[in-house]
Amino acid sequence: MDRYKTGIRTFPAGSDLYYQGETSDEMYTLLDGWVFRYQILEDGRRQILEFTLPGAFLGFQPNRQAPMTHSAQCITDVAACVFPSRNVFELFRANPELALRMAWITSRDWTLAQEHLTNIGRRTARERVAHLLLELFYRVRLCDPSPRGDSIELPLTQEHIGDALGLTSVHVNRTLRRLREANLVAVEGHTLRILDPDTLADIAGFDSEAVLQRPLSTEPRPLHG
Repeated sequence: MDRYKTGIRTFPAGSDLYYQGETSDEMYTLLDGWVFRYQILEDGRRQILEFTLPGAFLGFQPNRQAPMTHSAQCITDVAACVFPSRNVFELFRANPELALRMAWITSRDWTLAQEHLTNIGRRTARERVAHLLLELFYRVRLCDPSPRGDSIELPLTQEHIGDALGLTSVHVNRTLRRLREANLVAVEGHTLRILDPDTLADIAGFDSEAVLQRPLSTEPRPLHG
């Protein structure tokens, strides 16, 4: 793998890995930290497309000469393994198993994108917030399955949640308060506790097996050396 990568690089919270509308000569495997992928509309409004966690592969697109269709920004301090784009395709040709893992990652991301589209298009604010919190809870647990009770670290602001779900920060605040008052979740600082996962899943219409697809054998290992 050392033949193909540039190295491991750190990025501070708030910095961008790449920008919408610009070409990028690099791709990244996220080793540590949180990143979100987003698009900016002409009037400055932001739509968050996905929150990405360690193991994600960022910056991949079919035509590496084309401008990026979205940007990627660090929510926390981030460590990432960096690959020049030209080397990644050479890596896939030399290691077909890695190409199959990339196909699996792409398929999983498409399933998540369908859920996100349904969230914004059809679910109520309560259902949207409940679904997103459950998705992130299970995805974090999938990255780090060590026992930690009913809580995860959630370094998101209400603005992040609103921009992902098509809601204002005020609406997000009101919805979170109602979920807390119903003893379904607790959000304290950057910690999320899921107090009643079954009821929350019923509210959200959340199917963990459908959303969090697993490969037939083992979870794909990150593409890094």
